[in-house]
Amino acid sequence: MLSKTAEYAIRALVYIQLQNWENKRPGFKEIAINIKSPEHFTAKILQILTRFELIKSIKGRNGGFFFDPNRKDLSLNQIIIAIDGEELFTRCSFGFEKCDGNNRCPLHDDFAELRNNYAVLVKKRSVQSLAKKILSGKAVLTQNIS
Repeated sequence: MLSKTAEYAIRALVYIQLQNWENKRPGFKEIAINIKSPEHFTAKILQILTRFELIKSIKGRNGGFFFDPNRKDLSLNQIIIAIDGEELFTRCSFGFEKCDGNNRCPLHDDFAELRNNYAVLVKKRSVQSLAKKILSGKAVLTQNIS
């Protein structure tokens, strides 16, 4: 359901949070390596996230990306909207320009339920909750595929 950009954005933010909890501010190259994302693509994503004030950055020798410590948890919903807009939560799965109760595509009711459940999920989950799952060993940030 997510674009590749949104997937990398979420992974980057989770990595940043994990590093921030260790009092570190990672740079874009470090982030790219650790989330297995192309460097230039990662840099562009981080620029977008900074522009939307979802994270902060400091340039220079001791610089890097970090979360404002006074900010509340960052929901996945906020990231998705910043990267992809709200279309994910409104678009038709069949590609109809106008799909509603009067103009239903064959998947309208099923997809509407799925889309609504997904919207609830991404509002409940945060970068911080995902990072805590990784810290506890219940999840991983990247897969080790042999």
